[in-house]
Amino acid sequence: MKRTEIVEILKSPKLNQEVLVKGWVRSFRANRFIVLHDGSCFGTLQIVVDFEKFPEELLKKITFHSCIAVKGKLVESQGAGQAVEVLAEEIEILGENNPEEYVLQPKHMTMEYLREKAHFRMRTQTFSAVFRVRHGIAFATHKYFNDNGFYYIHTPIITGSDAEGAGEMFKVTTLDVGNPPRTEDGSINWKEDFFEKSTNLTVSGQLQGEIAALALGKIYTFGPTFRAEKSFTPRHLAEFWMIEPEMAFYDIHDNMDLAEDYVKYLIKFALENYSDELEFLDNRIKQAEKNMKQEQRRPMGLIEMLRFVIENDFERITYTEAVDILLRSKPYKKGKFQFPVEWGRDLQAEHERYLVEKHFKKPVIVRDYPKAIKAFYMRENDGSEPGRETVAAMDILFPYIGEVIGGSQREERYDKLLERVKAQGIPEEELWWYLDLRKFGGCPHSGFGLGFERMVQFITGMGNIRDVIPFPRAAGSAEF
Repeated sequence: MKRTEIVEILKSPKLNQEVLVKGWVRSFRANRFIVLHDGSCFGTLQIVVDFEKFPEELLKKITFHSCIAVKGKLVESQGAGQAVEVLAEEIEILGENNPEEYVLQPKHMTMEYLREKAHFRMRTQTFSAVFRVRHGIAFATHKYFNDNGFYYIHTPIITGSDAEGAGEMFKVTTLDVGNPPRTEDGSINWKEDFFEKSTNLTVSGQLQGEIAALALGKIYTFGPTFRAEKSFTPRHLAEFWMIEPEMAFYDIHDNMDLAEDYVKYLIKFALENYSDELEFLDNRIKQAEKNMKQEQRRPMGLIEMLRFVIENDFERITYTEAVDILLRSKPYKKGKFQFPVEWGRDLQAEHERYLVEKHFKKPVIVRDYPKAIKAFYMRENDGSEPGRETVAAMDILFPYIGEVIGGSQREERYDKLLERVKAQGIPEEELWWYLDLRKFGGCPHSGFGLGFERMVQFITGMGNIRDVIPFPRAAGSAEF
């Protein structure tokens, strides 16, 4: 007999027909009621057992997260909490589970503990909900860009360029790191390496994405990126996924319009297609905040906040306006900010959260940042005040997680770009191809990057970014 997935049974139940279901036991009450889930959806199926019909030895093996197959009749449920149930006629144990040795238990377990047991944590309701939503947001990303005429481009994971200029990159080499070959001046002889040059894991596919955009018009990338940054905050990972659209003929305002429309689409898609998961996660947050002081609680529930984001226009301000707001704020006047507020300094997470959560009380797009604190490829704004030069850069700031998108209009003027490359000490020979894009048929163009895990974190309400990626990679952590 062919197995039927629980999702199909719940969607279109065929009453009084025999079914075969397989899954993991979530609970077994009074030797009579099994709650079974099979991963096909967030929902579960109740199995009713007449314990007198089954051997005691078999029933003892039906434990928390043991795997079973059940054949029986699907009927309308006599109890509350479910519409249908299966009257068990045959039960087979597919995988036993000794509860004395099993690392998961049917009780509250901390996120820290579950992170250490990442090979089992997807079996919990919290993580099964999170990773279903993650899948949905990934699917929605491809659907959004495809439906809007973008082409999906795979950019290299191994690269010889540092798109961000930060230098926090993982080296890729086949050389003996303990005794690498040397040149006459004592430096490492990269000519003897596999690629015959120094290479790294990518921090961004943006620069290569621009090549594609200046040929295909509108493209996007969706791939892994890497930062060798020893950060232990709940907002950073060493390996994460980035979505990076690049668009020919878009200015900074077109860029902001697209970014806002895209993130609202993702949130709307999650609300419409993963309501069970989001309701569970919403209730989880409310339970966790029950014993907190009022000022420590979220001002809105998870679903309420997601609806609020898609129903309101994002506030748009310049960096200069943001600094002015911060300088006039109560936290600044009372010395509550940990980091200084001054024109020319980058905004810190505490400043971003004040703008979003306290001042505007909704997502904010900040644009026109100081040229000195931004990457070489960002377009310098015409008519900038001398000494206060700005670039056409923009960040989208969300509540709780801060920056979720960073982007800019790219510098399309060859002379200006070359000037910036030289000023930042980047060897021209490393970026000859990037400069060529401006020399031969260049055009105004823009793009942005969305940290996928940050977006999943926002939509699911999870407090730590390590809990929205199946196997987190961070400093000191490369298990599983």
